[in-house]
Amino acid sequence: MPIDQAPLRALLSRRYLVSAGPWRAFAYILTALPIAAPIGAVTALLALPWVTALARLPDGILPDGGMLVFMFVSLVLFAGFGPLVAIPLATVERARIGLIDPRPLPSPHPPAPTRPLAWIRARYAETATWRALLYAAFLGLVVPATYGAFGLLVLIDVAFLTSPFVAGTATADMTVGSFTVRSPGQAIPFTLLGMLLIPVLGYLSGLIATGQAATARALLGDRAGAALREVAQSRARLVDAFDLERRRIERDLHDGAQHRLTSLTLQLGLARLDVPEDSPAAGPLAQAHDQAKELMVVLRDLIYGIRPQALTDLGLPAALRELAGRSPLPVAVSVADGVIRPSEQVEGTAYFAASEALANVVKHAGAGRADILLARAGEALVLEIRDDGRGGADPAGGTGLTGLADRVAAVGGRLLLASPEGGPTLVRVELPCRA
Repeated sequence: MPIDQAPLRALLSRRYLVSAGPWRAFAYILTALPIAAPIGAVTALLALPWVTALARLPDGILPDGGMLVFMFVSLVLFAGFGPLVAIPLATVERARIGLIDPRPLPSPHPPAPTRPLAWIRARYAETATWRALLYAAFLGLVVPATYGAFGLLVLIDVAFLTSPFVAGTATADMTVGSFTVRSPGQAIPFTLLGMLLIPVLGYLSGLIATGQAATARALLGDRAGAALREVAQSRARLVDAFDLERRRIERDLHDGAQHRLTSLTLQLGLARLDVPEDSPAAGPLAQAHDQAKELMVVLRDLIYGIRPQALTDLGLPAALRELAGRSPLPVAVSVADGVIRPSEQVEGTAYFAASEALANVVKHAGAGRADILLARAGEALVLEIRDDGRGGADPAGGTGLTGLADRVAAVGGRLLLASPEGGPTLVRVELPCRA
């Protein structure tokens, strides 16, 4: 059975020993040896002055001048140059953890400047760097001791398994405690014990590898960032599902309800022509025909509000110009050079942001005109809606700005608002837009 989700869950499975779990654990342990050995040697050398000083304290011997110098130098070397080793070491460990844990372990480091001094300044100011240094100390002090004890148990088990071939030879006898094995027959109990220890070592290797992997995930992972990314991805999935449902409703209304209503309106019109004007049915029939035509207008506006056809066919600039033409206020639309067509999700978000902002201008701003600017700034699509109204827009006032900000954030963008008392009001939407 492959490791599922987390090493500990695989370790607790009843089929662990017959799965790939023990082999993955052994591979994880073996690949750690060439890394932990040099790190352990350097860490032990730097820790030697401190260990020596602490060992003398019970005898009442305080560190003298020379010892204090060694302790200070080791601390400076560890804190000053340790991060330069810990950062690439953490990169290797995040990749190596895939041997036992299939879950990705993203780096907690944000992008840093490429200039060496700026890079060092940025990295040394990050908490993730010092957590990586703490993991390097764990790898240099705890891991070698743990692996050494495990290796000793493996050697003992190998000795038990090979005891029938060693006992009673001409070179030497096998002694276990006070018991001496002089013949292969006397070694059979130790062989059986060695066979019983094999599954124990399998579980023990899994436990050691799981503990090291858990430590690596705790110290080297982007804990807060992973949670935020999961929330953002979940919110993006909800927005995608919402957009898909909007599209389905739009298709159903356009292909079904609108066509039937059009047919009904035509039938009422033909019936109205066939009925004499002085007939008792002429009045109600004319009223039904007029109401059907009004309902067609309402349904067409409803379909347009779900997703305008111009946005799908012609793109965002054309849809914004059509939106401006439908507004009761004079609205000027400006599109800067270099604007590319974004993804469908970003395009829809930008359009509905402009639609909601214009609706707020009409309802609350008391403005005489509005302006829409569409531009590109680096890898961001920038949409600005400005009006000459009274200002004082407040997201807490029920104008829909909070929901709009959530919708923008769901696609990785942000919404900025400037609305001083007396105006003007500027709504700026920045959305990711990569070529």
